[in-house]
Amino acid sequence: QSQLVESGGNLVQPGGSLRFSCAASGFSLRRSNVAWFRQARGKEREGVSCLSHLGGSTMYADYVKDRFIISRDDAKNTVYLQMNSLKPEDTAVYYCAAGGWGLAPTYTYWGKGTQVTVSS
Repeated sequence: QSQLVESGGNLVQPGGSLRFSCAASGFSLRRSNVAWFRQARGKEREGVSCLSHLGGSTMYADYVKDRFIISRDDAKNTVYLQMNSLKPEDTAVYYCAAGGWGLAPTYTYWGKGTQVTVSS
C-alpha cells in the first residue's frame, strides 16, 4: 500500500522554526516530484512548495518564500520542509504530496497531514 506519513507538527512561538518530515512507503519518491500544501481552518488547501524529482527545480508560494525550504533525501525516501521565522498565519495542517507538479492540489499521493500552531 502506497502512503505518505508526515511528522514534526507542534506548537511553536512566532519567530520559531520547525522541520517536517514526510516518509513514503510502498513506492519510491526517487522519480516523483514532491510538494507541501497546507490548509488552515475554514480555508482551502493551498500550495506551499514543490521540488522536482531530480531536485533541480523548486517553487515556493510568495507567503513562504525566503522562510521555508523544501528538500528531499531519496535514500531515505523522505521529503522535508524546514520552516523558519514562523508567523501565526502559518498555522495550518500541512500535507505532503507526490506525483504531480506545481502548487495546485492535483497530486496523486497525499499524506494525512500534521498540525502546526504558531502562537505565543
